[in-house]
Amino acid sequence: MKPKLALFVLFAFVFSTAGIAALAQNEKVSGFENAVILIIRHAEDADTGYGLSPAGEARTEACANYFKNLEIDGKPLQLAHIFATRDTHHSRRPRLTVEPTAQKFGLTIDDRFKNRQFLELVNDIESWPHGENVLIAWHHGKIPQLLRALGADPRTLLPDGRWPDDTFGWLIQLRYDQNGHLFESKRINGCPLSSK
Repeated sequence: MKPKLALFVLFAFVFSTAGIAALAQNEKVSGFENAVILIIRHAEDADTGYGLSPAGEARTEACANYFKNLEIDGKPLQLAHIFATRDTHHSRRPRLTVEPTAQKFGLTIDDRFKNRQFLELVNDIESWPHGENVLIAWHHGKIPQLLRALGADPRTLLPDGRWPDDTFGWLIQLRYDQNGHLFESKRINGCPLSSK
């Protein structure tokens, strides 16, 4: 190979490698970058209808106060988004559960996704330019699948990998690092009204 051509090839290689490295550093990781995702089940059902029982309504207020005072690593939680399962003819409970929290944080509830559209919800979060703090209120039957879609193992967070039918006060906290990888997942007795 001629010296000038060899020098050109070497220069092109170094330039392209540096360019790719620079692009990789500036490229967004995902909407999970440094994100905190909190997941709750809707509050207690009313005996009839699509709403909440008196205990459920009390829990919505307990949740609002809990999240307003929640600290993570010694810093107050700053929620950026609140999601709730879309209302149906049979249930408005997820939305009703987070309404007081949304009011306290001055946020609008995003209820675009149906109960079975947890993958679409996760894809939406992942498409964001950077991670943010998110609260999700969902129906308990789909929470294990939602957890898997978010990279967590429901078997380590829930008994037999399922959310019990009679348990309403739990909170799942997922935390992601600067590369968008899940590094912490835990279950907390958030919004407590009982020992469950």
